[in-house]
Amino acid sequence: MLRFIGRPIIRTPISRQLVFRKMATANTPDFNKVLYAPLADIDPEVKNIIDKETWRQFTGLELIASENLTSRATMEANGSILTNKYSEGLPNARYYGGNEYIDELEVLCRKRALQAFNLNPAEWGVNVQPYSGSTANFAALTALIQPNDRLMGLGLPDGGHLTHGYYTAKKKMTASSIYFQSFPYAITPETNLIDYAGLASQAKIFKPRLIICGASAYPRDWDYRNLKETATREGAWLMADIAHTSGLVAAQELNNPFEYCDVVTTTTHKTLRGPRAGLIFFRKDLATAKDLEKRVNDAVFPACQGGPHNNTIAAIATALLQVAQPEFRVYAKQVISNAQTLASSLIEHGYRLQTGGTDNHLVLWDLRPIGLTGSKVEKVCDLMGITINKNAVSGDASAQVPGGIRLGTSALTSRDMKEADIKKVAEFLHRAIQLSLLLQKEAGSKLLKDFVRVATVEEAGKEGYAKVRELRDEVSAFASTFPLPGVDVSALKKPEGLHEY
Repeated sequence: MLRFIGRPIIRTPISRQLVFRKMATANTPDFNKVLYAPLADIDPEVKNIIDKETWRQFTGLELIASENLTSRATMEANGSILTNKYSEGLPNARYYGGNEYIDELEVLCRKRALQAFNLNPAEWGVNVQPYSGSTANFAALTALIQPNDRLMGLGLPDGGHLTHGYYTAKKKMTASSIYFQSFPYAITPETNLIDYAGLASQAKIFKPRLIICGASAYPRDWDYRNLKETATREGAWLMADIAHTSGLVAAQELNNPFEYCDVVTTTTHKTLRGPRAGLIFFRKDLATAKDLEKRVNDAVFPACQGGPHNNTIAAIATALLQVAQPEFRVYAKQVISNAQTLASSLIEHGYRLQTGGTDNHLVLWDLRPIGLTGSKVEKVCDLMGITINKNAVSGDASAQVPGGIRLGTSALTSRDMKEADIKKVAEFLHRAIQLSLLLQKEAGSKLLKDFVRVATVEEAGKEGYAKVRELRDEVSAFASTFPLPGVDVSALKKPEGLHEY
């Protein structure tokens, strides 16, 4: 027998959760009863969308290099009651009361961030409040340089990121190019590797106040020592954006930017396998910038954002606890091994990869030699449950019609896939390419809309539509044999309203 406010409650077959829900709402006024109803009751439309997305992830293959699958524990923290609390400011210096446990949480998250990357707290600090990687990057720029100061980052067509100063001949695309003067460095045409000598030569003329290293589509590791020499020679800050590789850096599988950089930023949801957010690490022991900690903290709040998302900070803390475990290093090794297996398998099929392989979690596939665009291959793969993204490759004339696709192995590795499974995935991709060539031929034009039409509409005398559905069924059957973190797949049922092509 349970007791609640002095009244006996008899155990019955009804669920314990339902019993407590009834007890909680027994004397609740009507206008507040909505606060105790589960999502399925109060908003079945949103619940159905979540169920459909769960089904998509379970029956598909996630190969977008920017994505991963976080843990059940991280999702529980992210969906917690901490979402209720406002906490502008820093621990022990908040603009609202009632933050004693939020302060405890944020201090814990900071500690775990430093531990995850094996950093000495006397040398490094971290701000865990940024809402995203882009927000973290702009806050870091705000802390380090002034409007109209000069910066250099890897050009977007060569694998860099929008927030590293990207602009076109006609438009400044992001805040990093709107508020600062930007000059991109590049990769070499011969090897597609970072042109460190060219960067040093350009920096000597351009005189940047900040050099950014890091990329969103570069399959190789970085020479941070070389970059530090250039930055020191020109009197520039050196900042690393390791959003893509931070989990591999934490696992000590890639070169360590913390040995040479003044500031390091990262997202938390890629190889770090956490929730969607950002971190900014900063040196605390620089004789020339003893105020760097204050500058970074002030740039995050109040300069660039308001109150932090405490539920997400809890989820970051939980993810970082996992990163610090020995099992995570094994995971990181497997991510890289899987990426290298994927690369070698595609090369065996005769395809061309930028840089000819990979050192990290991603592969950049050049489709131009076979006469396809990244847009078409992305679309046909989407139709069969393989999620990838179109991406520019070196030498592309237009970022709007990219000549390649980017693939990543972090999410598949989180679903327990190993080398033999990745070879099967590579075979699916090979078949998708051959099918794309057939669909392009059947479309009778190079327009994407015609390509999509023959892939999704059955037409007499054309076989592409049937082959798309056939391959989709094979992909679904294969993907469904693997677990999905945070989900009891044994109880999973196909939801209503799925998009069927």
